[in-house]
Amino acid sequence: MAEIKTKQTDADVYEFIRAFADSEQKRQDSYELIRIMQEFTGFEPKMWGPSIIGFGKYHYQSERSSQQGDWPLVGFSPRKAAISLYVYTGSPKHAHLLDGLGKFKMGKACIYIKKLADINIEQMKVLMQASIDFLHEKYGKID
Repeated sequence: MAEIKTKQTDADVYEFIRAFADSEQKRQDSYELIRIMQEFTGFEPKMWGPSIIGFGKYHYQSERSSQQGDWPLVGFSPRKAAISLYVYTGSPKHAHLLDGLGKFKMGKACIYIKKLADINIEQMKVLMQASIDFLHEKYGKID
């Protein structure tokens, strides 16, 4: 089995933002996302792999393979094309929670935004809470 590449590291979150975010807008949005997600989850920001900032973690085991590992409860990455938000389960039963979020594009379970001002922060918090509850119910203990 291949080793999972995206793991929590000791890299400096703020240094990553200064080096990786390609615009002042993305840097400011990143700092604000850290504030919001840290306040909401109660967890410190940690780097996951080379480009994801995550908060908290849970241990998962794939239902389709023997793969297992740790992953952040919620997080984001200030990528070049858009800010990727990892705040959504991707579950059809949670799709209605995307209503009222604002201007975004969807990946499988990832939300892409151009800037933080494009979305409703309170609705993002609803998504984060639903995701955390879902992960806790499915996988048990969260750290």
